[in-house]
Amino acid sequence: MSLKAAIISLGSESSEWTVEAMRKYFSEVDDLDIRQIEINISGKSAEILYNGKPIPKYDCVYAKGSFRYAPLLKTLTSVLENKCYVPISSDAYTIAHDKLLTHLELQKHNISMPKTYVSATIAAAKKILEKINYPIIMKFPHGTGGKGVMFADSYASASSLLDALTALRQPFIIQEYIETKGTDVRAIVVGNKIIASYKRKAGLNEVRSNFHSGGSAEPIELDSNTKRIAINTAKAIKADICAVDMLESSKGALVIEANISPGLQLITKTTQIDVADKIAKYLYERTLEFKTRDKELKSAQIMKGIDKETTADGKRKFITNLDFRGNKILLPEIISQICDFDSEDNYDITAEPDKVVIKKLKIKKDDD
Repeated sequence: MSLKAAIISLGSESSEWTVEAMRKYFSEVDDLDIRQIEINISGKSAEILYNGKPIPKYDCVYAKGSFRYAPLLKTLTSVLENKCYVPISSDAYTIAHDKLLTHLELQKHNISMPKTYVSATIAAAKKILEKINYPIIMKFPHGTGGKGVMFADSYASASSLLDALTALRQPFIIQEYIETKGTDVRAIVVGNKIIASYKRKAGLNEVRSNFHSGGSAEPIELDSNTKRIAINTAKAIKADICAVDMLESSKGALVIEANISPGLQLITKTTQIDVADKIAKYLYERTLEFKTRDKELKSAQIMKGIDKETTADGKRKFITNLDFRGNKILLPEIISQICDFDSEDNYDITAEPDKVVIKKLKIKKDDD
């Protein structure tokens, strides 16, 4: 089956790897820059434009980007998700790009995470700081790559950070600190599987284990419970492709973040697993499933209204695609049902360039 796909992204190296991998499976793959996308919305319809022109019809669209593009990504996938296969739902762009919303979704699905606090006022925040155990973590809802994550080992330092955050007019989250000796775990979830995982360790004098902050990484095999938590996290935020960051605690794995636009360089280098290829293959297989379901749905709709579609002389009529298998054509099941075809019967077939007529031969049986 000929399938056309597109990646819409900021053009990172990870996206380029995924595009090349997808070209091994899809007939055609377009690499689109999200910064050139615009969406025209009216009362009756929505149109997606690329460089001012309508985008082609795709069977699969994998859209990704930073939190700055979350509203555009949400709108884009809202328009596309009933027309083609999209691995990340429109809701996920809102949830995953906001740590607070991510934690709320985890709580709804009973997924383990560090204790997290949010307050409406500075006075309320200071009351939280007075009663919790130290050290703690304070972070911005929209930070990425370890940025916007601050460490406070006492009420005094936390209060100073709070004053600074107030001056910046930034919302923030207060979270308990889990001692893991500066390590965390990242798992890449694709569908219902963990395709790769590794452990990151913070650099010297660094609390954050993010590699870009001077950390190191090594491959790791996750236990079944940690795998389950990572997969459930991806499902909770409605993403078929997702990186899940976790802390290994005495209580088991605790989720600290979900990333729907993860970098692939470090995990590929660390695990020696071709993550881009596994993502591309999954996208292809799910697109095939989407196309099959879409075809079955259309057939069901045809079946539902078949009695109403008749010609002037009472013959049933409908429009459908043909299923080509090499040089053969498989007729839709509805045809066999209407015509009462039977493999034991003989048929007279007349073929013209744009027309085929099939008639059942009525053969008289000899009298006994």
